[in-house]
Amino acid sequence: MAINVDWVYKTVLLILNKEQRGYITPEEFSKISTQVQLEMLESYFEDLNQQLRVPQGDSEYADRQKSLDDRISPFKTTSECVYAAGRFVLPSNLYRIGTVIYNDETEVDRVQKNDILYINKSKLTRPTTTYPLYAYEREGGETTTSGTPYIYVYPKTITTGISASYIRKPTDVKWAFTTGALGQYIYDAPSSRDFELDASEQASVVLKVLMYMGIIIQDYQFVQTTAQQVQAEMINSKS
Repeated sequence: MAINVDWVYKTVLLILNKEQRGYITPEEFSKISTQVQLEMLESYFEDLNQQLRVPQGDSEYADRQKSLDDRISPFKTTSECVYAAGRFVLPSNLYRIGTVIYNDETEVDRVQKNDILYINKSKLTRPTTTYPLYAYEREGGETTTSGTPYIYVYPKTITTGISASYIRKPTDVKWAFTTGALGQYIYDAPSSRDFELDASEQASVVLKVLMYMGIIIQDYQFVQTTAQQVQAEMINSKS
């Protein structure tokens, strides 16, 4: 279950008020929240990489690898790749590429583009339709997430049948609003976009947003108590 953006915003506002630390506009909150969500997704990969190095417990519900994979799973997807100008264009929402498949049955191995020249020189390593290869690139460099991602598939006779599994970028968080008669912000639920992170991350999301505001809170109980107060107020307002 996703994290309600209205709940997070109101919790943050209430804590800011209690701490007498000013105010955050909906636009500022939405931008910060989008960054927080992306950072938390990235942290899952780092945590999973560490967990793969250590033995896991026998309990089904205490498997940290499985728990992290569950948090990443909502962002896993697959897509057909479109061939254009000698390369296959990947979806624009790609965050991390997973497995590239040819004709739904052959896994395409990844290589560096500058190694293709040497690989093609040997009959033993030269790519074929049975053992194809691909090189990944993104306009602007691999460190950017805004440039168009694409892959070169070898041999170049392959121009169809390429699909890819990948981790997509989370949708930008948005607390949408209309303006009331007194100039107040009124939450616009249909136009808003919730966090796509697991509901168990609610307190962490609030804490990380607050850190961007220059507030560091060590006590999770304080956040949880404030969140419960906000939740009660939201329920009362609907009754």
